[in-house]
Amino acid sequence: MKQLIISSINQNLNKAILLIDSLDSDLYTDNTVGPYYSSIGSHIRHALDFFDCIVKGIDDNNIDLTNRSRDQIIAENKEEAKKFIYRLQNILLTYLNVPTDYLIHVTDNMGQGNVTVHYTLESVLAHANSHLIHHYATIGYILDYLNIRTEIPGFGYNPTTPDAKRKGI
Repeated sequence: MKQLIISSINQNLNKAILLIDSLDSDLYTDNTVGPYYSSIGSHIRHALDFFDCIVKGIDDNNIDLTNRSRDQIIAENKEEAKKFIYRLQNILLTYLNVPTDYLIHVTDNMGQGNVTVHYTLESVLAHANSHLIHHYATIGYILDYLNIRTEIPGFGYNPTTPDAKRKGI
């Protein structure tokens, strides 16, 4: 199961590379679309922050999803974002050999303060992958508003969405 999850994440991260390569720097950083006025780069950075928290906390068994690095260079520089993704993909591959028969402490803020719950490595990675897809959907709205058409199969859709409903971007 861990191999399938990591493979799926890396496949979805490859979609980010395809997207980044299809946009010029001005589009990547354009923050003119309301109501949140966030750029495609800021959504990429935010989704990658989730994975970064996992990487930073896994060895100490203390993943804190509120302790995000929020590295603006990833939101502003396409090449730096791609470098981060490539490094992340390589790190994820090393998790194939990590034992997963223990619970990991994961802290997040649920709107009423921080709470720590127990995940397996597979569950926190699956959660991060779903979070990534969610932000791809938001990026799809930004692209649509900007009248940008980029065909990346399945981009922004949950894998359970029926094929007949998938329109692409």
